[in-house]
Amino acid sequence: MTAWKMETAKARLSEVVRQAQAQGPQRITIRGEAAAVVLSQDDYARLTHAGDDNWVDRFRRNFTGDIDPVRDDDVGRDFDL
Repeated sequence: MTAWKMETAKARLSEVVRQAQAQGPQRITIRGEAAAVVLSQDDYARLTHAGDDNWVDRFRRNFTGDIDPVRDDDVGRDFDL
């Protein structure tokens, strides 16, 4: 990941964005400490699952069928107290 000083990133923002699109995330630092990351729209969408309605829909889409999601009517076992 390429690191940019804040003042350099501000002066060359269009280049930072182009590199984020072509090469991947670009780190921006302030006084040598990581402060922010510039991502391409595609990377951001992949991280946030943009377009997914909710976690239930994501689960249903990714469900492999290895388990049966239907609950049994079993109420447990009998025991003496």
